[in-house]
Amino acid sequence: MTVGPRRCAVVGKPIDHSLSPVLHRAAFAALGLDWTYDRIECDAAGLPALVAGLGPEWVGLSVTMPGKFAALELATERTEHAIRVGSANTLVRSGDGWLADCTDVDGAVGLLDECGASGESAVVVGAGGTARPVLAALADRGFGTVTVLSRSEERAADALAAAESFGLTARWSPLRAEAVPSADVVVSTLPGAAQPEDFPLMDALSSAAPAVADVAYDPWPTLLVAAAESKGARVAGGLTMLLAQAYRQTELFTGSPAPRDAMAAALATHRGA
Repeated sequence: MTVGPRRCAVVGKPIDHSLSPVLHRAAFAALGLDWTYDRIECDAAGLPALVAGLGPEWVGLSVTMPGKFAALELATERTEHAIRVGSANTLVRSGDGWLADCTDVDGAVGLLDECGASGESAVVVGAGGTARPVLAALADRGFGTVTVLSRSEERAADALAAAESFGLTARWSPLRAEAVPSADVVVSTLPGAAQPEDFPLMDALSSAAPAVADVAYDPWPTLLVAAAESKGARVAGGLTMLLAQAYRQTELFTGSPAPRDAMAAALATHRGA
């Protein structure tokens, strides 16, 4: 059977903002692959039918919100990272089914490495879906304790349970300046638009650790990163996480080492355009 050119895409809703096509198209070009990479708008409810209808030319999907939990459920195989985190941002054709992985963990590891995070204690700001891969990455990098800051302890329950499952000792604190503990690293998992503008809180977070990372990248620098950098902290941002998770996705899609320099250059060119 003739399959034709291989295809990949990023799937989510909304999807127009995604930078994944910039990264993966650059990767395919550098690897000499005549593959396509598109955007597909689809919510979680529609993901199973979408995937079921993909032809044999489809190699893989990058899955963004709100479809990450649905992606894990529909997969026929799951990596340990995906199982531990409880969601998947990557689907790769595997025989007659699909393999689910969570390369967000690789992205979070890249974020920690970029800011030179090391030690025992961490503060994670936010308890949503992005917090889980960050918590997994902290465990992978040898951290032992984490304080999850969020607006309510009830909403943090899943993140705290995930942290404990990764072997971390976890506790909750309210998202207030006086509740921010000293730590070896602070990682914000809040979207850029949701970052608090409360000056005492931002001052406390940016002063709490010698390494500060933020998964957001638009607008850049974020308020947290700008404040932390002004105080001499080592910082890293969401573009580092985006690249690191895309490197692993590229390797899963193509079976070849990711052309990291080409992908990073494409992102820098796009951001500077």
